[in-house]
Amino acid sequence: MTKPALAQIPIRSADDLTSRWATVLDPPVFGHRSLWVLWLDDDGLMLPVVVPIDDVPAVPDRALISSLLVMSDGVLAEHLPSDDGHIGFALCRPGAPEVTADDDAWAEALQREFDDAIDGTWSLHLAAAGRVTPLVGPPPFLWRHRRS
Repeated sequence: MTKPALAQIPIRSADDLTSRWATVLDPPVFGHRSLWVLWLDDDGLMLPVVVPIDDVPAVPDRALISSLLVMSDGVLAEHLPSDDGHIGFALCRPGAPEVTADDDAWAEALQREFDDAIDGTWSLHLAAAGRVTPLVGPPPFLWRHRRS
């Protein structure tokens, strides 16, 4: 028996999303900072695009966050009939898995730019020292229609 491809397995909860990041980033141990991005459609399926962005700064600047928005808009427009999918970010870094002020700065910067600028939703996970932890979880309403 063969396993279905990861992109064919729907994500149906916030815990599923955290588990998916752990699978995608396996092992979640990093020697440098990077930001990974994935997208989900309305059925909770991953789009066939996962983008790692290496050597991101400890604290993001507005230009980087704006570039992420442009990239995300392009991916959603290319792969979804509407652009209201979910954008998942994973901030990957060396060091202890505890959330730092720099990690919080990433969450705040993404919130400032993405909350009002996209039609869909977004989330942010931290991957460090072998752990994947949600920093900004997806909104609960995202999963209501995905139960089966």
